[in-house]
Amino acid sequence: MEEQYKISDPRVLKAVSHPLRVRLLGLLRMDGPATASELARKVGESSGSTSYHLRELFKFGFVEEDDDRRDGRERRWRARHRYTSWDAAEMAGTPEGREAVHIMHLRQVELVGRAMERFDLDDWPPEWVDVSGMSDHLRTLPPAALREFHEGAERLLDEITARYQGHPDARNVHVWMGAVPRPEEP
Repeated sequence: MEEQYKISDPRVLKAVSHPLRVRLLGLLRMDGPATASELARKVGESSGSTSYHLRELFKFGFVEEDDDRRDGRERRWRARHRYTSWDAAEMAGTPEGREAVHIMHLRQVELVGRAMERFDLDDWPPEWVDVSGMSDHLRTLPPAALREFHEGAERLLDEITARYQGHPDARNVHVWMGAVPRPEEP
């Protein structure tokens, strides 16, 4: 699997921003290859619907057939990249690009909300409960400082992930980073 899919075409970003496509791609990245039927059961959709959206993801280069693990007549799909990225400033150069970025930001927030809704403290031992959750900070920073923060956090996360790879207590964990400037109040 390739590391990242860097998108520069707003139409490609808009194609993946469909709510079901975002979910399907996320499941393939987290859980590995699956058929349209397997994914349909996970997301509560028909296999016809998931099959259509998988073909759209294929058309735009997000997924590929997993020829190594065919499942009888049904295609098995896998994600081509670990994550998707785009340059928001570059995309903001056109109305279509601004719309695509805005829609993707909303999809990302929906995913965070869905993950937090599914997180039930009763399902986890105290050591997980203690380190899980969210915080929000309001700081006064210039764009350069925010870039430094994002880059430093990415490096730290990569280091920690490598150090704890294979640890018996390791689980897939949602890690979010986000920051937007706060509009001045009138």
